[in-house]
Amino acid sequence: MRTLSKHISPAGRPVSAGTRKERHAGLVLFVCSLVLSVLALPRVIQAEDMLDPDSFGPRLSSQAARPIAPSRFETGKKARVPKAPGEAFTMGRAVRHALDYNPSAGASEAAAKASEEGRKAALGELFPELSTSYSYGYQRQDRDPGNFSNSQPADRGTFTWNIQVRQILFDGFRTLGTYQKQALQAESDRASLRQSELETTGSVQESFISYLCAVENVRSQREAVARLADQLDITQAFHDVGLRPMLDVLQARVDLGDAQRELITQENTRDTSLAELNTLLGYAATQNVQYKGALVTRPFKRSLEECLERAYRMRPDLYVGYKAVEMAVKDRLIARAGYYPQIEAYYSINANGNTPDLQRAGNNGSRSTTWEVGASLSWEVFQWGTTYFSDQQAGWLVSRARSQARELMLNAGLEVKQNFLSLREANKRIDVARQNVAHAREAYEAALAQYREQVGTNFDVLDASSNLLSAEVALTAARGDYLTALSRLYRAMGEFHPELL
Repeated sequence: MRTLSKHISPAGRPVSAGTRKERHAGLVLFVCSLVLSVLALPRVIQAEDMLDPDSFGPRLSSQAARPIAPSRFETGKKARVPKAPGEAFTMGRAVRHALDYNPSAGASEAAAKASEEGRKAALGELFPELSTSYSYGYQRQDRDPGNFSNSQPADRGTFTWNIQVRQILFDGFRTLGTYQKQALQAESDRASLRQSELETTGSVQESFISYLCAVENVRSQREAVARLADQLDITQAFHDVGLRPMLDVLQARVDLGDAQRELITQENTRDTSLAELNTLLGYAATQNVQYKGALVTRPFKRSLEECLERAYRMRPDLYVGYKAVEMAVKDRLIARAGYYPQIEAYYSINANGNTPDLQRAGNNGSRSTTWEVGASLSWEVFQWGTTYFSDQQAGWLVSRARSQARELMLNAGLEVKQNFLSLREANKRIDVARQNVAHAREAYEAALAQYREQVGTNFDVLDASSNLLSAEVALTAARGDYLTALSRLYRAMGEFHPELL
C-alpha cells in the first residue's frame, strides 16, 4: 500500500513524509491505477450480464410496484382490533377494510419499509466517513543513572484527541453496486407489497362471493322446505278425505325431512363463510358483522390478447422477477470488485496535551497539533482464484434468475388464459341455468296444479320441486363461479378492482 501524506508542524512549517522522488512515484502510481480502473469499467458491466427486456416480452411497468394504499401499520404499536361497524359491508368496503387490518398486508408493508431504510443506509456508504477519538495515557520511565536522556514523559500523562475524515474514491464498484442492489430490493419489496394487496383483495372477494352463494343457497333451500311443507299439508288433507294413500303422505314427510336436513347444512356453510370473512377483515369469528351484496354479473368485454398484454405490463410478481435479474447482475458487479484496487482519501487532525483540555502544564509538559492529508491504494493481487470463482458463481446465478423470470412470464400467461376460459365457461353456464330455472319453475307449477286437480301424482310434484331446487343451486353456482373467475382474472392481470364489477 502506498500512502501520500503531508505533515504540518505546530509552527506551521511543512514536514516532508519522504523524499520528493518517492512522492512523485506514489502520485504516478495513484493516477495510473485510477485510469486503469476507469478503463476497466466496461468489463465490469458486460452486455452478456445485462437483462434483455425483449426476451421477457413487453417491458414491465414501474407502476406495478406502486402500493395502492397509504401506510397503515406503524412500528412499535400494538395491533389494532376493529370494532364491528354500524352498517353492512359491501364488497369494495370489505376489501379496503381488509387492507387496513389484515396481518399479511402489514407484514409485506413492514418488509417494504425495511428495504427502503436499507437503501438509505447503503446510500450513506457513498459519502465521507467522519470519526473521532479521545484517549488518555500515562507513561513512567525508570532510568539507569548511567544512562542519561533528555526526553522525559509528561508527569500528568498524555491526552490525545483525533478527528479523521475518510472517503472511498474507488473500490471496484463494490459500494456503488451494493447501493444499487439495495435500491432494487426496495423497489422489489414495494412490488411485493402490491402483490400482497392483490392477493388479499382476491381472498376477500372470493370469501365474499362464497358467503353470497351460501346466503342464496339458504334462501333457495328455505323456499324448497316451504314448498314441501305445503305439499305435505295438501297430501295430508287429501289422505284425510280418502283421496290419497298413506304412501304419498309418508313420501312427502321423507322429502321434507331431507330438505330440512340440507337446510341445516347450508346454514352451517353460510355461518362458516361468515366467520372466514370476519377473519380476513380482522374481526373475531364470533363477531356479528353484516355484509350485503348480490350475485350480479355483467359481460366481460376484453379479449384474451388484451388481458395478456395487461398482465405482462401490470403484474407485480413479474416486476419482482425482473428486479431479481437486475439484483443478480449487481451481485456479479460486487463479486468482480476483487479484480480492482481500492483507493481512498483521508484527512486527519491529531492534538496532544498533558491536560484534559489538551494544553501544556507542569513539568515535562507538552502540546502539539498535527494534520495529515493523503490517499492510499491497496490491491489484493492474488487470492488463489477466490475472486474469479466468485465471479463465475455470480454469473450462474444471473442465468438462474433470468430462467426463473422467463418461467414466471410463461406461468402468468397460462394463469390469465385459464381464468379467461373459466370466465367464459361460467358465462355460458349462467345462460343455460337461467333457462333451466324458468323451465323447472314452470314444470313445478304445472305438476302442482295437476295434483290439485287430481290429475297428477304426488311423486310428480316432489320431483318437480327437487328439479327446481337443483336448477336454482346450479344458477347460484354458475354466478359464483363467474364472479370468482373474474376476480382471479383481475388478479392475474395485476389490476385492483375492489368492487369487482
